[in-house]
Amino acid sequence: MVGAMRPDVPVPGDHLADFTAVIPAGGTGTRLWPLSRAQRPKYLLDLAGTGQSMLRDTVDRVRPLVGAEVMVVTGRQHADLVASEVDDADRRPLVVEPSPRNSMPAIGLAAAMLERENPDAVLGAFPADHVVDDVATFHACVRAAHEAAGHGYLVTLGISPTRAATGFGYIEVGPPLELPGATEVRQVGAFREKPAADLAAAYLRGGRHLWNAGIFVVGATVLLDLLAASDPEMARVLRDIARHPDSLESHWAEMPSIAIDHAVVEPAARDRRVAVVPAECGWDDVGDFASLAVRASPHGAHPSVRVLGDSDTVMAPGSTGFIAPHGDRMVVSLGLQEVIAVDTPDALLLTTPDRAQEVGSVVELLRGMGREDLI
Repeated sequence: MVGAMRPDVPVPGDHLADFTAVIPAGGTGTRLWPLSRAQRPKYLLDLAGTGQSMLRDTVDRVRPLVGAEVMVVTGRQHADLVASEVDDADRRPLVVEPSPRNSMPAIGLAAAMLERENPDAVLGAFPADHVVDDVATFHACVRAAHEAAGHGYLVTLGISPTRAATGFGYIEVGPPLELPGATEVRQVGAFREKPAADLAAAYLRGGRHLWNAGIFVVGATVLLDLLAASDPEMARVLRDIARHPDSLESHWAEMPSIAIDHAVVEPAARDRRVAVVPAECGWDDVGDFASLAVRASPHGAHPSVRVLGDSDTVMAPGSTGFIAPHGDRMVVSLGLQEVIAVDTPDALLLTTPDRAQEVGSVVELLRGMGREDLI
C-alpha cells in the first residue's frame, strides 16, 4: 500500500511563502439533484454538517496556509451568492468568469493573474466542494506539495482509497522522488479514468493507486508553460487577459471548455512532470448521494437509516439507506432496503446506491422536457 502522510504532531502555523489558494467555485453538482440546483449549487450548501457552506469550509481550511486573502473564481450567475459567503477580509476581489469553461480556463486565468504579480508565485487549486476531516494532515500534505512545486513539479494530492469507488479517477503511483523537505512525494506513473467496479476492486487490492482529488499545487509560470506545450493559444490568451483585464469579455467567448486534468495534468504526467503526495486526511468530494449517505447521521429510532435534515420528519421501520427530508412533510419508508429518498418542496427523488451516479442524467431529462423550473 502506498504510504500516506499522517503526522503525530500539530502542523506549524507559519504561512507558505509566495503561495495563494485558488478556489474554483463552479458547476452545479447535478448528481446531488434535487438538493443542488442551478441557482444554489452544491458548494453553497451545508453538506458536511458544519453549519456553513462547503465553500466557507474550504476558505477556512486553506487560510492558515496562505496567511492572506484567497482567490475565488466563480461564474457571473453565482458571483453575488459567493461574495455573500466569503467575507471581504478573507478574499481578493472575485475572479468572475463571463460563462462556464471548465477548470482549465478558470485556474489558468488565476495563474496568469498571479504570474503577472509575481513570477515566482505558487498556487494551490482547491475545489470549493470537498470535505476534509483531518485538517492537520491536509496542511502537512499541502506543505509537502508546495516544497515539491518549488522543484518545478505540478503536484497533486492522492487520497488513500477506502473502498473500490467507481466515481473517482485514480492515480498510479511511481517511485519516491526523494526531494529535500518532501520525502513522501512520489512520481506519478499515470492517471486512470473512473474504472468499472472490478477494476476499482483490483486497484484497491493492488495498493499502487490513489484517488485523484483534483487538488493541485504548482508554480503559476510552470502551469502556464505546461499549458503552452499542449495549447499555446490558450496560454497566450490567458496571459493577455492578465495584462489587459478589459479584454476578458472579448477573449472568453473563444476559450475552449476543458478540464485541467485533460489540458495539462495528464500530458505532463507522460513527461514525468507530475508528482503526488499520498494523503490520508478524511477527504471526500461528496459526489453523489451514496457518498453523502456515509457522512449523514444515523436516525435515532432507525439506526440503519442515515438522515440529512430534520430526523423528526422521518419514519423508517425495517428500512435501510439514506433519507434527506427537506420538504414540509413526513417521509415514511416502510421496509425498504438500501433506499435513497431526497424530498424537497418541488421534487422527490427515489433511487438506490448503485444508481446514485446516474442522478445527473435526470437533470438532462428535465432540461429536455423544458422543466427549467426544477433544475
